[in-house]
Amino acid sequence: MTLVWTDHVTGRRGYLVVDRLVRGVASGGLRMRPGCTLDEVAGLARGMTMKEALHYNPEGRYVPLGGAKGGIDCDPRAPEAYDVLVRYLRAMKPYIESVWTTGEDLGLTQDLVDRAAAEAGLVSSVQAVYPLLDDEAEARRRLADAFAVEVDGIGLDELVGGCGVAESVLTALDRAGVPYAGCRVAVQGLGTMGGATARFLARAGLTVVAVADVKGTIANPDGLDVEALLAARDAYGTVDRAALRPVDRELPGEAWLSAEAEVLVPAAVSYAVDPVNQEAIGARWIVEAANMPVVPEAEELLAARGVSVLPDVVVNSGTNAWWWWTLFGDIGADADEAFTYTRRAMRALVGRMLDRAEADGTSPRAAAHALVAERLPVIAERFGCYR
Repeated sequence: MTLVWTDHVTGRRGYLVVDRLVRGVASGGLRMRPGCTLDEVAGLARGMTMKEALHYNPEGRYVPLGGAKGGIDCDPRAPEAYDVLVRYLRAMKPYIESVWTTGEDLGLTQDLVDRAAAEAGLVSSVQAVYPLLDDEAEARRRLADAFAVEVDGIGLDELVGGCGVAESVLTALDRAGVPYAGCRVAVQGLGTMGGATARFLARAGLTVVAVADVKGTIANPDGLDVEALLAARDAYGTVDRAALRPVDRELPGEAWLSAEAEVLVPAAVSYAVDPVNQEAIGARWIVEAANMPVVPEAEELLAARGVSVLPDVVVNSGTNAWWWWTLFGDIGADADEAFTYTRRAMRALVGRMLDRAEADGTSPRAAAHALVAERLPVIAERFGCYR
């Protein structure tokens, strides 16, 4: 199902794509960015179908949903952005009430989505899943409690995704026999996903040598003070340059691509790595914390140079899975339990993907697609699945 919405006040466009329903419901976030397109949202919806299928565990309480995605072509910093968001959610209310569970994505925080959803007359942005719960009241309380948890000043909901991305990196390093100490990382984006990823990697012993935001790249070959940068962020992940040390350098925006690092983590926008700028990359791994950051043509060129791309449908799937693990009761509202469960699940998933890639002689992305192709018929037979 594809919907195109036009805001009657500003003329801005919004989109909803439901790629697949499982048990009558689909899951996928809502993003807001200038230039957002229907094709982009459709690709993200397909990716959500894959993420849901990859986390299917017959022994777990959480049973995967279908994939969907929403998008609004608007700068989230624009003065009219919040009102546009409310009107979009009001227009999409029948779908959010019945088939589409949504939440934060690029440009939007969960707090903002929740506030706008309430103003639009919605019970919750995930209310379509409530009929599938054994005990709705208990499940909603558990999720609310989980969202109230903070670890060192950052909400658990912001951290679990980065925990999953970091575990993907560490799994790849372990398989290659690369020690954490001395391994350098460059991160594009210091928002929810990028900031948490940088924190977990730094605490694991890796050296974060560059981070990029909308103002440019901050770099230090000896390592940045990640915690100081996180503390100096605004709500959009932009770092206050007054927090930089004299030894930190300010470089142009795309300088993160050419940083002397073993790992690049694009964690901001889609289509960040293209056939032209990929030539600047000297890293061994690109780990997709953002959705669709490496365009297919660039990935082919990178593979020919021996650069491995770990795909978004696996790498950044931890946030979505954590929502449902918590809501369905596989885990409680506890940070240690959430991190332990996320690390175990992501390490197993990345391991299966890399094993399949090695066995088939294909890329990690092709291996992930193969795993999904095996799982979807099983899910369809057991729970009902409609394209």
